[in-house]
Amino acid sequence: MRTPTPGDDLHTYEPDDLDDMTTLDAVDAVAADIRDHRITVDGAGLFNVTRHIDLLCHLTARMAADAEYELAPNIASLPPAKNLGASVGHLGQAVAHYSQALAPLITLTTTSRDTLQHKLDAFGHHSSVRIHLDSGSRALAAARTALETQQPPAAAGAPTPALRQAPTVRRRT
Repeated sequence: MRTPTPGDDLHTYEPDDLDDMTTLDAVDAVAADIRDHRITVDGAGLFNVTRHIDLLCHLTARMAADAEYELAPNIASLPPAKNLGASVGHLGQAVAHYSQALAPLITLTTTSRDTLQHKLDAFGHHSSVRIHLDSGSRALAAARTALETQQPPAAAGAPTPALRQAPTVRRRT
């Protein structure tokens, strides 16, 4: 029997695992994976940020497809297309922030900090990584919130707004 290592109890998901989950469960799984696999300034951190980008991209593509699929008639198992679309926008922001964290993280892991200037530069890179990772986490949380938001049903007797007509062009004769 193999002895479990400390990382064995962490949430570890692959993109294909998300396909068998509900939309909310998939968002929660990605959030748990990101929370459990911290970004560190080393090779493991680079691997983790790349995994997170992979999971976020897969989830974004899946939810965009779900939004299109939801527009077909008689689809009751998915959140409303409007919610899915809003969530996809937030997931796109999360992908962007995690991608933007990659460059300063690479600089931190590949540059020696022998001189005072290198050490000072590292502060800015650490700050940039932290800002982007925090923004990515907020965007992921917003994606989940967008899925949970219930759209109010349209009132039965509410009049539909009239379409604005284009102004008529009058010519002098």
